[in-house]
Amino acid sequence: MFTGIIESLGTVKEVRQDQDNLHLTISSTITPELKIDQSVAHNGVCLTVVAIDSDSYTVTAIRETIEKTNLGDWKIGDSVNLERAMKLGDRLDGHIVQGHVDQIGFCVSVENANGSWYYTFEYDENLNNLTIEKGSITVNGVSLTVVNSKQNQFSVAIIPYTYEHTNFKNFEVGTKINLEFDVIGKYVSRLHGLRK
Repeated sequence: MFTGIIESLGTVKEVRQDQDNLHLTISSTITPELKIDQSVAHNGVCLTVVAIDSDSYTVTAIRETIEKTNLGDWKIGDSVNLERAMKLGDRLDGHIVQGHVDQIGFCVSVENANGSWYYTFEYDENLNNLTIEKGSITVNGVSLTVVNSKQNQFSVAIIPYTYEHTNFKNFEVGTKINLEFDVIGKYVSRLHGLRK
């Protein structure tokens, strides 16, 4: 369980294909605090630490994860949003984030708003996910509030702190991102027959 509040940025040091699996080695300042078998969210994808070496650690993604996320596009030098799992009793500063990406989306607009930024994202509406105005959404692991919710599109407003401390500063039109829709909204839509 995560909150969507990014702790640190990591850098991809190695990407290694092993049959259908992808082994990703990440360099990060949080590495000394990690343990093998711990869960860490990487751009919102919950992955298990399988090896630690100095300031780097390795996680493994299986085909199911690779097909539903942007992990397959990662390359050496890419910046990754990182969050360790929430401790029981901690404040929930973002919203309930599972680290289970629902689908990918694409950045379709970046607008500088005189000190902040508006990003607009588009996603495949045929997967029956939805957003609501002022509802929660997780973009690359970042807990955000939806503005301008549409059928298959939504925007988020990014403050300077989030811009500087996440990989949002690298987004441009066409950037592929991971989306986790609000878990409460998913249950409500399922109960009302909107999701299959």
